[in-house]
Amino acid sequence: MRLATFTQAGRSRCGAVIGDQIVDLAAAGLPAVMAELFAVDLDRLRDVVDTGLHRIDLGDIALAAPVPRPGKLLAIGLNYADHAAETGRDLPEIPVVFNKQTTCVNRDGGAIEIPRASSRVDYEGELAFVIGRRCRHVRAEDASEVIAGYTILNDISVRDWQKRSPTMTMGKSFDTHGPMGPWIVTPDEIGDPHTLAIRTFVNDGCVQDSNTGQMIFSCFDIVAHLTEAFTLEPGDVISTGTPSGVGSMREPPLWLKAGDTVRVEIEKIGALTNPVVDEPIEPNHR
Repeated sequence: MRLATFTQAGRSRCGAVIGDQIVDLAAAGLPAVMAELFAVDLDRLRDVVDTGLHRIDLGDIALAAPVPRPGKLLAIGLNYADHAAETGRDLPEIPVVFNKQTTCVNRDGGAIEIPRASSRVDYEGELAFVIGRRCRHVRAEDASEVIAGYTILNDISVRDWQKRSPTMTMGKSFDTHGPMGPWIVTPDEIGDPHTLAIRTFVNDGCVQDSNTGQMIFSCFDIVAHLTEAFTLEPGDVISTGTPSGVGSMREPPLWLKAGDTVRVEIEKIGALTNPVVDEPIEPNHR
């Protein structure tokens, strides 16, 4: 099932995408917030969808990020063997974890802004997963039970700002630099998340072409590692790293610029597409 957050007439709620329509789950009495929807049994969701009621054409709504403001937005660095190879760095012995500020979250179709502070803006197509159950000390072999589903995230990175800070947070958290979506696909439709083709396109050119099988630490390993330290909660989003082909490793570097379009495709999920614009000039306080 494809679960989405959408807006219509100024109201935000959750839905299930079926073909070119979305089932308004809130209209059927289910939670309007994605983190709360995860508490609903998947069979119950299917029953609501199967009624054929509460359907809206996708053209009449706007998709938001599936989790518009996650409690945590964490990401894993250097987690693909092919990406580690292109950087010339050794494979990490434990996951490299950093956070992106949740104010960077963006939606499918939302504009990625080239900030006034830098022009060294890079793309990173990634598979992300969303936590569905509050959990701590989860074993890797049990981790699939706490994952509500999978989505696409573009870990937009401002490389010079990233390198200035050992935590990378500043260069990973500029506003609009966390496009996510277009929806969450439940695990029953994904199967093994570590066998998926992943590609990134800048305009019409394919710049990343890999497979999630290149991950050094699996989604399940990541859950086990994180929950050794802290509790994960419904709606937390974890992005699992990017494959080779990032712009900063090209010669010359391929930096994003206004007028570009970036598209990340992941098998069994779909495509996340975002235009690139210059950051607008506006007052400091809004």
